Amino acid sequence: MKRSLETGQLLQWVQPPLQSAETAASGSWLEYMDINEADIPYAGALLAETFSKWLEESAEFDIWNRYSLFLFDRQQEQIAGPAVPAEQQEAMAGLISEAMRTGAVAGPKPAEDKLVYGVPVMSRSAGLPFAALGFITGDRETVADSTALLAMCLHFRSLFYQGFERLLTQETTAKRRLQDKENERRDAMFQTAKRLYDQIDVSSVLKETVQSLESLYPGSTIDLFLSQDYTAVDPRVKPLVFKHSSSDICARAFLEGKPVSERDADGVIHLAVPFSGKQAVYGVLQVSMTVEQWKESNRASFMMLADTAGSAFENAKLYEQSNLLIGELQVINELTKRLNQSLKLSEIFGFATGELLQVFQAEYCCILKLNKQSGCFEVVSGNIPSMLHEQFLTDYGFCGIVNESKEALIISDYKGPKQTPSKLMESTNARSLIASPIMVEGEVGGVILVAHRVPNYFSYDNYKLLQVLSTHIGLAITNATLHAEVRRMVITDNLTGLHARHYLDEQISLRQREDACGSLILVDIDYFKRVNDTYGHQIGDRILKQVSGVIKSCIRETDIAARWGGEELAVYLPKVRTDQAYRIADRIRHRVESETEPRVTASCGISEWTYEDDKISVESLFYRADMAMYDAKHHGRNQVQVG
Repeated sequence: MKRSLETGQLLQWVQPPLQSAETAASGSWLEYMDINEADIPYAGALLAETFSKWLEESAEFDIWNRYSLFLFDRQQEQIAGPAVPAEQQEAMAGLISEAMRTGAVAGPKPAEDKLVYGVPVMSRSAGLPFAALGFITGDRETVADSTALLAMCLHFRSLFYQGFERLLTQETTAKRRLQDKENERRDAMFQTAKRLYDQIDVSSVLKETVQSLESLYPGSTIDLFLSQDYTAVDPRVKPLVFKHSSSDICARAFLEGKPVSERDADGVIHLAVPFSGKQAVYGVLQVSMTVEQWKESNRASFMMLADTAGSAFENAKLYEQSNLLIGELQVINELTKRLNQSLKLSEIFGFATGELLQVFQAEYCCILKLNKQSGCFEVVSGNIPSMLHEQFLTDYGFCGIVNESKEALIISDYKGPKQTPSKLMESTNARSLIASPIMVEGEVGGVILVAHRVPNYFSYDNYKLLQVLSTHIGLAITNATLHAEVRRMVITDNLTGLHARHYLDEQISLRQREDACGSLILVDIDYFKRVNDTYGHQIGDRILKQVSGVIKSCIRETDIAARWGGEELAVYLPKVRTDQAYRIADRIRHRVESETEPRVTASCGISEWTYEDDKISVESLFYRADMAMYDAKHHGRNQVQVG
């Protein structure tokens, strides 16, 4: 009976030898033969094949044609040759056992009408039996001597070692080829990992991942499903969509954080491996290949590459986020520095608009400020001229949403359902929008709107950055507003609401450097001390307010009215000559007389300057006007005099 050729049979066939005086100190059967156990994958089958070849070559010798030949292993189990006849089985078993124990020819032993021999096959170096040959002959007259039998065993052993060396050479060559392939695969994987870690750009990492995997697994289909928006990088990079998580291996791999595989009805094997780093799972890598292409070793190598690619992606993403954060900090620092350089609201709004357009690469930007007088949002700056200074109710459009929630918002596509009315979006055909409130003292003092005509244009990072920038813009507005209020208080008389005298002096001096002429009117309330003595200082203050109101209503916005001192008021008229200043002063005099309660009158003095004067100074201008005013008082009061 001949055994089949099966890998791994050697480990079942080779057992520790029977303990005897000759073998007690010896090791395993392979040690008898000086053979490494790992070098022979199927020694039992090799013995059987050697036996067949031995029979073919022995057939040339007529003497051996008279024998039935059998092969036994170390366990004395028959592994080749015909079945031993029942009447010779006992004799054969005894002789094989004796031959294996003694290492010498056992027999002949009669069994019925046959002669039975047992001959050991000895290893070359250790000289210990590793198999045995059985001989049965029916010709009692033909008795082989021990030398002939041993010669046959030596022939068998020679053939066995030839086969062993052939198999060993084949196995060694095959192992070397496998090792070469493994080395090539490892080198390819090392180069792939090196290329991945050399990339610091997220898009480059994703491209390198899918391209490298396709080159390492030719004939397969590679897909990378990401939970983040990088699908424009490569057609093989797709969004991870959760439809039926129980049946979708990609969704399962992402949610469970471990590889999932399946075989479909067409015999294609799909392996989904989480695409992850140390911090999170970012997606799923999927490879699909036929059963013929698939090797179980692919699983471990693909998982290793997926881990490498995931770590490289995470590193690139962290690098990208670091650069983005550094860029944002630089933008914030530059914006804050530039905003703090100006304390004028108009300059702040104009600069902020330009910076916002540049930072976000946007097409449109509007800054709206809450007008406390009208209670509406007013467009104070932007790059849409038609909307400048336009006002909107505080509950209108996106301004109303931001005003109510006091939170920023982002609109991916304005053309979607449930549109919010917006003149900005409708007049510009914009599709994307980010908006943020400008907080002033804990309340919404304005709104920033940044828009673009491309849908899904702004990212979540843009949304967060606008929130930060709007905070700094709000602080700059607060500072400018406080500065303006402090300056107004410094240059304004608290009682009359007119400018202070030092402000008037500064403005006249400035105008004298820029204009060609100007006039000054001094207004003094007649008998003001008598009013205070008669009615009290509160009534006197009321008279001052009334006269100040008359003066404000009689002059232009460009004219400057101030409280010169006590009951004396002054008005500077830029680019105005004496004749026109006289008419304005006389109008003030008439209205003071008719509109004050209790009724008072006023005396006015006028002076002028022109660029032709030799000596132009604020002091000389005031001196001439003061002298003219005293002339008016000396000539009866309630009149206008020119100095």
